[in-house]
Amino acid sequence: MNPRICAAIMASALLSSYAVANEIEEVVITSSLIDRTLSDLENPLHVVSGDDISATASQSLGESLDGLLGVSSADYGSGVGQPIIRGMSGSRVKILNNGMVVRDVAGIGADHVNDVDLNNIQQIEIVRGPSSLLYSNGTIGGIINVVDNTIAREDFSDSEFKLGLETQSVNDGDSQNLSYQNNVGGLNLSFAYKDSQFGNFDVPKGAIVHEDEHEDEHEDEHEGEHEGEHEEDLGSLSNSDFKNKALRFGASKTGEWGYFGVSVNRVESIYGIPFHGDEHGDEHEGEEHEGEEHEGEEHEGEEHDEHEGERIFSTTDSEVVNVEGAFLLSNSWLKKVNYFLRDTDYSLTEQHAEEEHEGEEHEEHEEDEHEGGHHEEGPTRFVNESREYGAIFDVSTDELLQKVSVNFVDEDMLIIGEEAFMNPTDSKEVTIGYYLSKEVNSFHLDMGIRHDRLRRNGSVGHEEDHDEDHGDEHEDGHEDEHEELASFVRDFNNTSIAVSLGKDLNEKFDLNVSSGIVERAPSSVELFMNGPHLATGRFEVGNTELESERSTNFDITLAYEHAGVFGTFTLFQNDVSGYIYLQDETEEEHDEHEEEHDHGDLIQANYLQQDAYFVGYEIEFGTVLELKNGDLTLSFGRDSVSGEFRDDTDIPRIVPVRNMYEVAYVQDDLELILGLKDVSSQRDTGVNETVTSGFNMLDFNATKTFDLGKQRTATLSFFAKNLLDEVARNHASFVKSEVPLPGRNLGLRLQVTL
Repeated sequence: MNPRICAAIMASALLSSYAVANEIEEVVITSSLIDRTLSDLENPLHVVSGDDISATASQSLGESLDGLLGVSSADYGSGVGQPIIRGMSGSRVKILNNGMVVRDVAGIGADHVNDVDLNNIQQIEIVRGPSSLLYSNGTIGGIINVVDNTIAREDFSDSEFKLGLETQSVNDGDSQNLSYQNNVGGLNLSFAYKDSQFGNFDVPKGAIVHEDEHEDEHEDEHEGEHEGEHEEDLGSLSNSDFKNKALRFGASKTGEWGYFGVSVNRVESIYGIPFHGDEHGDEHEGEEHEGEEHEGEEHEGEEHDEHEGERIFSTTDSEVVNVEGAFLLSNSWLKKVNYFLRDTDYSLTEQHAEEEHEGEEHEEHEEDEHEGGHHEEGPTRFVNESREYGAIFDVSTDELLQKVSVNFVDEDMLIIGEEAFMNPTDSKEVTIGYYLSKEVNSFHLDMGIRHDRLRRNGSVGHEEDHDEDHGDEHEDGHEDEHEELASFVRDFNNTSIAVSLGKDLNEKFDLNVSSGIVERAPSSVELFMNGPHLATGRFEVGNTELESERSTNFDITLAYEHAGVFGTFTLFQNDVSGYIYLQDETEEEHDEHEEEHDHGDLIQANYLQQDAYFVGYEIEFGTVLELKNGDLTLSFGRDSVSGEFRDDTDIPRIVPVRNMYEVAYVQDDLELILGLKDVSSQRDTGVNETVTSGFNMLDFNATKTFDLGKQRTATLSFFAKNLLDEVARNHASFVKSEVPLPGRNLGLRLQVTL
């Protein structure tokens, strides 16, 4: 354990969504710095209970939330799903665990997992729009907070032991989990463990599409073959397996003075990468394809013979140590101090292996076990080491709830290995914020002001050729290549403000208006990236001159509820000045620098800035019918978002319009849910994007809870995903052609609580 963490622990120890029901359950939004409840909080959000997560299939974070209005996923196989909120993705959406940012390397690559453990959680909170700046800097899109009770803030009243089993048909996979919590001698102890093993997932016949960049002119059997897309009649997707082990342990002590706790979270995973680009062209490519036409070809999802017969996979290993607590004070102006400290050591290693090793355990994370094989690539290791400290001071009065927060972050990122595309970077962040909540006449006001000072320290390398006359050593004219580094230090001072005003118009209608100006500093990747990024099939080039994005948000929500009928309508717009995006080069630009910079089969993409405009809406309505033995809920939802640059071109990978239909029946301990997600085709495409066809995703879930007596229960869940076995592609994915969504998936989950 980090010595600084040990010292902090010793020092602290010495200091000792819209809900429709007959009765609305009070849900505490723990990520909120103002500790509001769901029924009182005026900002638009979703809250997904831990029971709902545990009643369905184990999925990526993004896929688990994809059925919520305004929330979608950018997948890279079944194990990787990075959430998108209202068209905003990447570092504009922050993933939090218990109110603190998860500092993995998901932001570095589309094929990297979000390092979160969804076993035995309390809930997932999705806070969208301007209010999300209350929890982290740069949250133009919003935050997703995964809440667990590893560090208990209140004493456990009873011991609880849970044991869970799961099986899935689409990947012949299974999962086991257990958790335990109890108060022992005044000390709250919490433990959770999960082990999941899922194989390659099945896809509908003909779902896998390859984008052929060139024909092989030397193979007569392919003469006259149509260039472009062709489908493979495969039943499963190779390298789409996923294995994961997650362990959490926490201990806390509570009293009238507050609470103090420590937790350790460990996550290990190994998962296949179903697509991997190729920076090396055919050895004869230069003479065989010279002068060929490239215009109109799709560069997303390209796969080449270089990696055929080979398994490409990633392993992750993370350890997160948390220290947090609260002191209750009797001071007249200072009511309480919450403090926290988090230390993260995270690594992801991408490796290549011969085909015969597929399906085996690869426990050697940092050693190239296949030296001498038919590829020269060794492992590539992504490392994130971060320290985060913070405190929140409650300075509320009888009439005004207000808090002041300070936060410090030191984050080091390192990429080493054959496919390293960015030099080591260091980021430092200092934040101070002020938040208030107040009743003003018949209105409720929430406001937050945040100032962030950030420093990004990195370098960009470029190769220089040096002709040196060393006699016989260079008789063949060979040039020595040396990499020269240019170092950069970028400082950003960002100020963000958000205001939310809510009012109960009458007993049936509620109105909420939110607005904000949120600034986001460019990430280290956007600034210092310079190399082949094979996960996206591009040679990505950062821009050290990027400035902070400035987003002006506005949304208005009208909600209705009366006599079993409910409905909400939200209209939003997001005007982003200096929107940072990855722009593929044109064919003319490619031809201009092809001789000077040979990137093989990868298209060059540059990080640029341009003003952008997002607009969209979300609508949901339904009714609750009280039947003789239970309640039947019928609902319809629709979400839509469009994004354009100021030059009237489309922003790439914008999610299409979706219609969502749901029928739910609840009777005592039985719940049945049938949902249909109708996803439209997406024809508003960016540069080098193709149109994505629409699809219908029909899902069913049945959950029955059995009372075993003495507060013991057994919950059996049956789930069916993609019942129609639809060929489905996610437009937001970089690899939508090569990596379709899984086919029909049937499964069972059993959870016993003792």
